[in-house]
Amino acid sequence: MQYSDVSAAVFAPETADNIVPAVVTSASPARRLRDSYEPLSMHAVWSPLVHERMSAKGLDFFGTYVSGRAAVLGAPNGAVVASAFAAFEPGMIGGIWEQAQNVITTAEALETTFGATAESLQSVLADVDRAEIAEVGDQLTNVVDQLEPTGRPLFAGVKALPWLDDPYGRLWQACLALREHRGDGHVAAYIGEGLTPVQMNVLTELWLGYPLGEYSGTRAWSEEATMSAIAELQAAGHLDGESALTAGGAALRESIEARTDQMQSQVVEALGADLDVVVDRLDAWGQICIDAKTFPPDPRKRAAG
Repeated sequence: MQYSDVSAAVFAPETADNIVPAVVTSASPARRLRDSYEPLSMHAVWSPLVHERMSAKGLDFFGTYVSGRAAVLGAPNGAVVASAFAAFEPGMIGGIWEQAQNVITTAEALETTFGATAESLQSVLADVDRAEIAEVGDQLTNVVDQLEPTGRPLFAGVKALPWLDDPYGRLWQACLALREHRGDGHVAAYIGEGLTPVQMNVLTELWLGYPLGEYSGTRAWSEEATMSAIAELQAAGHLDGESALTAGGAALRESIEARTDQMQSQVVEALGADLDVVVDRLDAWGQICIDAKTFPPDPRKRAAG
């Protein structure tokens, strides 16, 4: 699937269904930070320039996404990449990774992705004070440098790389590192509750206000796997029918969110009194990215990342 096909659907005009989820309107400090950097951290996934450069290497939309994100892990086999990505059907992710390895090396994927992302973000944020970009980038890199990578493979991979010299690239790299840090912790939180990735996808989409299957269906799990997960959630008392969370299901999903936030306490504490200023700046820059169509406009997508 090509970038043009995906972007045509993802960047369609907003609809009345695109309401802001409650988790966003009542966000904790950790969640506010996470939502503020999401459009920046995912710039490599949605930037047309990144896809143009990777397409020239022979990669389609998903090949660009998987190879660009997983390249920080080095050159593992597909099963390792699929395990780290967690939410996606492992055969798809592993297969995409291994196919990509036939057309691009890990070093090329890193160089192309990081270089094009920095260039693209500089263009998108051209009207922002460069000194502010550098200041927030330095604040976030300082936070990342303090964080422990144990048990967080994708975060560890990003953190192990040298910081980019370019302030736009460094800002993006720091946002990416923080996203992977939270994401790795989030996977640990739901696994600790005994949930499978498919079950978690279903809980998340209903919790955010998506119709059943609209979000989880993009993770390529089979209908059989999805229906099995739904039946298991129903049996556990987490789903009322197929389309709504019970009070217990909502409480479970909220407890996973709270646990994920708790594992971000060091990030929040490291920013200290600067948190609100950093969040406000990132929010503003994230909106610029949304307006430039380098991040999807649906607030549920931003909250689900």
